Amino acid sequence: MTAPARTHLGGIVLAGGRSSRMGSEKAALVHPDGRTLLRRTCELLAAAGCDPVVISLRHGQEIPADAADFTIVRDPVGADTGPIAGMLAGIRLDPAKNWIVTACDLPNLDRETLEILIASKRPGESFLAYRSETDGLPEPLCALYSSGSIPVLEDALANDFRCPRKILIRNDCRLLDPVSPGALANANTPDEWQAATRP
Repeated sequence: MTAPARTHLGGIVLAGGRSSRMGSEKAALVHPDGRTLLRRTCELLAAAGCDPVVISLRHGQEIPADAADFTIVRDPVGADTGPIAGMLAGIRLDPAKNWIVTACDLPNLDRETLEILIASKRPGESFLAYRSETDGLPEPLCALYSSGSIPVLEDALANDFRCPRKILIRNDCRLLDPVSPGALANANTPDEWQAATRP
């Protein structure tokens, strides 16, 4: 599949979580292909046509060593709003673009999953996401957010509404069936990481 025009698409990698269940920064975990999870995710977005690729970090978080090629945005001081603040910080860099927002902890994410998401966008849609393989609900952290998503996300942030999945549900987000089994399974614990990366 041909990557879309880069001028219309950006990518945001959410890497500001505290990784408390993993016990170490998930972004720095080394994938079996030799890249860190962060680097791998950023390069997948770039290969799918995203320009820029933006890394979202919490305020005061150390910039990862392999993030030098990418734009950094940060949560506001004292923010404790889950991923919403980071998503908005990235989207506001260029509100006219469509933005693919991904978590950094998807060890089996693949380019096809991203490219089909991008190619499936319909005019006027504020959101587009995949259907979870486990519960059928939206997967908000590998999803497409257009300029129309900004007021919805801003309203959620203003009202301390922190759940991106519920935002998509409340706004009738269209869902796509997954194309690569397991591509959107995240790894939050050492056991999940081992299971996701086992040969």
